[in-house]
Amino acid sequence: MLLSLLAETTQAAGQAIRFEDLGLRKGIDLGFFELRFYSLAYLAGIVLGFWHLSKMIKAPGSPLAQRHSDDLFFYCTVGIILGGRLGYALFYSPDFYLFSHPLEFFKLWEGGMSFHGGVMGVLAAIAWVCWRAKIGFLRTADYIALNVPFGMLFGRLANFVNGELWGRETDVPWAMIFPEDPLQLARHPSQLYQAGLEGALMVAVMLWLFWRTRARWRPGLLVGVFTAGLALGRFVAEFYREPDVQLAEFARQTGLSMGQWLTIPLILVGVALAARALMRPPLGSQAAHPAAA
Repeated sequence: MLLSLLAETTQAAGQAIRFEDLGLRKGIDLGFFELRFYSLAYLAGIVLGFWHLSKMIKAPGSPLAQRHSDDLFFYCTVGIILGGRLGYALFYSPDFYLFSHPLEFFKLWEGGMSFHGGVMGVLAAIAWVCWRAKIGFLRTADYIALNVPFGMLFGRLANFVNGELWGRETDVPWAMIFPEDPLQLARHPSQLYQAGLEGALMVAVMLWLFWRTRARWRPGLLVGVFTAGLALGRFVAEFYREPDVQLAEFARQTGLSMGQWLTIPLILVGVALAARALMRPPLGSQAAHPAAA
C-alpha cells in the first residue's frame, strides 16, 4: 500500500519522489534531547516480542514458564544491542572504526546495527538462560525466533525514516532521491522492501505456523523456518540495496554484497533445521507445562 501511494505521488509529479517532501522526522524533539525513532523501533520490537512470548507460553506445549520469559527478555535485549553493534563494528565499520573509538560504540541512536551480529548475540543469550534454567535450547529458540520479525519490521521502517541504507539507482515509479545521497540519484526505497520481506512477511508466516499449525510440537521447525526465511528475504533485498560505501569494492569483486555472503550459511542452517524437524516424529500433544511441574 505504501509503495502504491508513493508510485501515485511520483506519477502525478512526473519525477522521482524527493525524500524530504514526505515530511518525515528522525525523532521527537524534547527540547533537551531528541528521542530518535531508530531507538524507539528497537524498544517497540522488544516490548511487543516480550508481550507475545508471554501469550505463547500460556498455550499448550510450552517449554517455558514466565520466569524464563522474564530472563530471556533481559538477556536477549542485551544480546541484540551488544551483538548488533559488535557485528557492525566487525563486518561493516570502515577500518574497524568503532573498536578504535569506543565511545562511538554506544551511540545507538545514530544507527549501525548488524542483523547477523544481533542473531549471534541472541543465540548466546538463549544458550545462557537455557544452561542456567536447564531447559531445552532448540525449543526455546523456536519460541524466541517467532518474535524477532517484529523488531525487524520496526527497525527497517526506522531505517527508512532516517533516510539511510537506500537502494540502487532505478527508474521504477516509486524511485526516491534521498537527501544524504551525494549523487542525488533516484533509488529503490530498499528499506521498505526489507521491512516487507524480513518484517511483515515473516511476522505473518511465523504467527500462522505457531497459532494455526502444530509446528510448535516439532523442535527446530520454527527456528529453521525463521532462519532460512529471514536470510532469504535479506539475500533478495540486497539486490536492490546499495552496498555500504566501504564495501562497494568488495561487492564488485565477489559479485555479492557482504550481507548476501553472510546470509548464505544462515539459509543452509535454517533449511537443515527445518528438514530435521520434519523428519522426526512430533512431540506428544500432552507435553507437560513447566509452570505446572
